[in-house]
Amino acid sequence: MSDLSRAVVDGASPEVLERLVVPEEYTAAHLRIEDVAAASGAEERDVRDTLHVGPVPMPELAPDEVLVAVMAAALNYNTIWSAKFEPIPSFTFLRHYGKQGGWAARHDQPFHVVGSDAAGVVVRVGTGVRNVRIGDHVVVATAHVDDQDPVTHNDGMLGAEQRAWGFETNFGGLAHYAVARASQVLPKAPHLTWEEAACNPLCAGTAYRMLISERGANMRQGDVVLIWGAVGGLGGYAVQFVKNGGGIPIGIVSSDAKAEIARNLGCELVIDRREIGEISADPDVTVKAGKRLGQIIRQEIGEDPNIVFEHVGRETFGVSVFVARRGGTIVTCGSSTGYQHTFDNRYLWMRLKKVIGSHGANLYEQWQTNRLIQRGRISPMLSKVYPLEAVGEAAHAIQMNEHLGKVGVLCLAPEAGLGVTDPALRAQLGQERVAPLMSDFA
Repeated sequence: MSDLSRAVVDGASPEVLERLVVPEEYTAAHLRIEDVAAASGAEERDVRDTLHVGPVPMPELAPDEVLVAVMAAALNYNTIWSAKFEPIPSFTFLRHYGKQGGWAARHDQPFHVVGSDAAGVVVRVGTGVRNVRIGDHVVVATAHVDDQDPVTHNDGMLGAEQRAWGFETNFGGLAHYAVARASQVLPKAPHLTWEEAACNPLCAGTAYRMLISERGANMRQGDVVLIWGAVGGLGGYAVQFVKNGGGIPIGIVSSDAKAEIARNLGCELVIDRREIGEISADPDVTVKAGKRLGQIIRQEIGEDPNIVFEHVGRETFGVSVFVARRGGTIVTCGSSTGYQHTFDNRYLWMRLKKVIGSHGANLYEQWQTNRLIQRGRISPMLSKVYPLEAVGEAAHAIQMNEHLGKVGVLCLAPEAGLGVTDPALRAQLGQERVAPLMSDFA
């Protein structure tokens, strides 16, 4: 461990951190370009074979960037895609970005440091950074945007050069250090541990935009919201936003254990997928499943959903379109079971429904999300923590759908449970509220 890393772990002052030398290389979870050819034509890759942990060169810092000593990070499904080199190798993104030249050229490397969530301590700031200082405790948001694109100033997610940090850019969060733009950095919630704070930005911000933002479903009080995967990394945050906003969350889960967690999170109705019967992209199966699901919802809630929170994709999308009420909204941010969706368009156009595509969160939406987390109104969906050296095992658990909620990764933090600077708020909220999926963690 370098002197700078050791000082960060020991809680050194900003003055000490500034004096210490930044190491020339650092430990990171990364992909290697030579593995892409080996994966060509093969069956689905085991991510444990392609996620390497080892030294990579430290990049130079651009004027608008910060260097974060990462105490903890979290896994998202985009790292699984990257490690499988699907649907295309992420090196394609890095090569395309690097062609811009200038500072972007640094990203085109034969290695890709992945990871789109992180929490840590700022140890360097670029010459153009104003609002972030060495020693700040921060989380890193995912949206990597171009502030010189006019569209960015309307909505950062619409900019042509918007990218997912640590997926479409290099030097991501699953490492001892990470490089991020200052516009990605937000204050860490002081009542949370490093790993609890790290697991929030991508999924919580995405769920906020999908449901609360006027660019998403613009949920109102009393709206009935159907949430697929209600205790997953996305779904768990969606349940909380709906409940907090005066909506009626309905959660769909796949086991009795998950059903209990969904109720504890605030779902007013929990439906086990086994109650719906077979779900697939087949049109006849879709209608049958949609009718059964709608019958359950109307029987228990009394009305059809105003909003359906979609991210499963091909397997469930047709049912989502079918079950939304007349004039209702299906908001989607992903397709974990396949990108090619099949649905009966009559149920969309003749019943005046709408589909909204949503991706990530702009800085304002992310800031609002972080504010709610800081105030204890939104709880981390962290369920398990791995050391960085075991990131392959952690990613494999997600690849095999053996996880619950979000999976954290300790980077520089020597153990879980560190980083709390407001123990009074933590005690006031209580452990079960702070970390509902890890309530037995002391």
